[in-house]
Amino acid sequence: MSARIIPQNLLLSLLFSFHSVTAMAHHPLILDDRRHADLASNLGTPWRLVSDTVMGGVSAGRLEPVVLEGRPCLRLTGMVSLENQGGFLQMSLDLGPDGELDASAYTGVELTTRGNGETYNVHLRNRDTRVVWQSYRAGFQAGPDWRTVRLPFAEFRPYRIDRPLSTRHLRRLGLVAIGREMTADLCVARIAFY
Repeated sequence: MSARIIPQNLLLSLLFSFHSVTAMAHHPLILDDRRHADLASNLGTPWRLVSDTVMGGVSAGRLEPVVLEGRPCLRLTGMVSLENQGGFLQMSLDLGPDGELDASAYTGVELTTRGNGETYNVHLRNRDTRVVWQSYRAGFQAGPDWRTVRLPFAEFRPYRIDRPLSTRHLRRLGLVAIGREMTADLCVARIAFY
């Protein structure tokens, strides 16, 4: 069997490509670290408040940049009501100015939050979620102290969709108070894919 010789420039190119992919997988992709004093994210897309009023519900909320304990953050507050078949408040972020973001090199969502002790959801939407009620969901509790939570993509469960989560074509991320009567008070200082 004869040995195959790989040209040096091809070998260097392969090594550089491997190093780039490995480095990308070890460095988080920061979606927002609140360096902007308005609703803009690091991605260049704005955060938006979405409530069940788009479907006839009566939940009411507010989304605003604030500073809590010296930390700039984005704060979602309001009342979630189940009246008129409603039941959610959401801070929503489109993940790319061109419509999609490839997160396949990452493991999950990392967020630094504090809140009122309630359980909230992270919802992901991708190319497969074609109607508004479809998403992939994972929950977390936002306690009274700042803490960082990691939610692996493997823990996101499909909601009203039969396909497994593909992170290659993510379109939107939402932080959601949903499913029960509750007072929402959720602050996010940083969110990233890790």
